[in-house]
Amino acid sequence: MTLGSPGPSAERQLSDSEFAALRSLAFSRGRVIERDGLSVMGFGEASTISLPNGLRDPCALEGVREVLATLSPAGERSNAIVAMGALPFLPGRATSVVIPAVCIVARQGSAPSAVAVGTRSTEAIDALLVETATEAGGPSPDSFHLASERPHGDFLDRVAAAVSEVRSGRLDKVVMAREVRVEANHPFRQADLLERLRALHPSCTTFALAGFVGATPELLIRRTADEIESHPLAGTAARSGDPESDKRVEAALLASDKDRAEHRAVVEAIADGLRGAVAELDVGHAPEIVELRNVSHLGTHIKGRLAPSPAGAILNALQVVALIHPTPAVAGTPVDLALEYLDKAEDLDRDRYAGALGWMDATGDGEWHLGIRCAIVHGRSARLFAGVGIVADSDPAAELAETQLKLQAFLAAAVRP
Repeated sequence: MTLGSPGPSAERQLSDSEFAALRSLAFSRGRVIERDGLSVMGFGEASTISLPNGLRDPCALEGVREVLATLSPAGERSNAIVAMGALPFLPGRATSVVIPAVCIVARQGSAPSAVAVGTRSTEAIDALLVETATEAGGPSPDSFHLASERPHGDFLDRVAAAVSEVRSGRLDKVVMAREVRVEANHPFRQADLLERLRALHPSCTTFALAGFVGATPELLIRRTADEIESHPLAGTAARSGDPESDKRVEAALLASDKDRAEHRAVVEAIADGLRGAVAELDVGHAPEIVELRNVSHLGTHIKGRLAPSPAGAILNALQVVALIHPTPAVAGTPVDLALEYLDKAEDLDRDRYAGALGWMDATGDGEWHLGIRCAIVHGRSARLFAGVGIVADSDPAAELAETQLKLQAFLAAAVRP
């Protein structure tokens, strides 16, 4: 762990105009996690907290909250200082989370606030506000080259092999992913990507975390005091934009034995992972349709209340994530066997794709989402990912088409010739 200036931090409220200016700057070059009703943003690094075993070490995950508490104003556990991160798909892979040098949190119904972390002065906040007046970007890219990292035939063969593995009985489901690379003539501009993603996918959570950019529809876990919530999605159908046609497609999705079975496996896995940590758990009886821009999903709300330990402590948001990630929605079932199969058969470094991304504050509250509908952006290059759940009656061509639909979520924001 590396730490900036130790000691309590300085917090101050922001006017609407100050928040708008800092939001614009964060969209350009900061860390951003934003949905309707909540914006969490950060600049610089006050502390980088290493997690050598990823999500596999609950004590290290508790240590994140403890560091946050030491940096809180007046030594109190604050919800204005946050640790932010995008964790790898593989839960045991070494990673880290960052406490920004300046944290900005805006919640619906409350005045936005900014915290200069580890210092009693708000000079860092004032300096950022000065920068907003001079922030300028280079030219936007207007020429692009798209290429699948492997031929379509390769992906079709891998899906067919996965179908055979499922039919053998060794797996119930496995999620296969593919990668598409986009090369542009100028560096991608983070602000442009985020603004377009917000406009195209207003019901999703948009994010930019050290080059990991996207708009995810899927809430992995939200913790508010002892209350938790998850909203898994599994089962997909294309949307045409014609209301009558979409109603028929969604009715077929709700009636699909294949999609409902795939969805049920995800919901049951999350519920099973949570049961040992909760005093109450409410799992929706039947999935509902979740409409996005070009696809519809089956979704189920899961809500619960965490049970305290004998000492009265409850798990923090990161520790709850560790109970359920990776879910069958991004790995397969049984999860451990699916991960073993992917290690041999997928031949793809997912990096942060299909990992958990989000934030946590010093109280242990936080939100973590699945890192999907996304890309890893570096300069003029963007690596896009999409995955599909393979079961016994999966059709390789249909699964390829589904990845193409999912890739459009980011391509529509990135490729503007």
